[in-house]
Amino acid sequence: MATGLTYNGKTYRLLMFDLDDTLAPSKTQLSDEMVELFREMLEVSLGCIISGGQTGQFHSQVLQRLGEFPQRGNLHLMPTNGTRYLRWEEPEWVTVYAEDLSEDQKSRALAVVEEGARALGLWESKTWGPILEDRGSQVTFSALGQAAPVEAKAAWDPDGRKKEALRAYAAERLPDLEVRSGGSTSVDITAKGIDKAYGARRLMELLNLETDDILFFGDRLDPGGNDRPVMELGIDSIAVDGWEDTYAKLAPIVRG
Repeated sequence: MATGLTYNGKTYRLLMFDLDDTLAPSKTQLSDEMVELFREMLEVSLGCIISGGQTGQFHSQVLQRLGEFPQRGNLHLMPTNGTRYLRWEEPEWVTVYAEDLSEDQKSRALAVVEEGARALGLWESKTWGPILEDRGSQVTFSALGQAAPVEAKAAWDPDGRKKEALRAYAAERLPDLEVRSGGSTSVDITAKGIDKAYGARRLMELLNLETDDILFFGDRLDPGGNDRPVMELGIDSIAVDGWEDTYAKLAPIVRG
């Protein structure tokens, strides 16, 4: 049974994490060190991963690495910024809810974000995989494609100005939808009012938790960052810069 973990004299029942650039480099699997630490954490605490990535990324980046372990029931997964929620119910992972966009919303979002990228000179000719992706509950623009190398992504928009220009362009033309800066090269579009705070609120309702019960780790807690809404909800948050930093800050909490 999960009893919680203590940080700065306060006990938290659930530790929540962003995925890309928090638990692992963008679109890559958890390291051996993180797998071991995460399993130890789930022996005594509930855990949640909330990310703009689609369900398939959670399986390839996290679940395939964690494998089968007794505490799977303590792990909660929230793909596409909390617009979906998966949990372990023997013998499989089940989708508890999915806030899918309508076909009209998706088609308009895809058209506007491509139009904006081309108008702003952000539509790249050299890419790794699709630039635009319909994730059901989220439309995502990835400037260099979903499978771009981490180094290329980091170099594309180091100060975030390109993403912000495209986010603002799309937000102005899609007032009925939520448009947010996502990962290092991405812009995410969901239903209005849905962000990581929405996912956190839904999880708290379903697990009977309060904001004081949760400790969050994220690499984009800066104003406008896609992790910021969690902190603004009143959840204690730890800013990190890459998985190594997360590991360094999480290990003392888990191992004492």
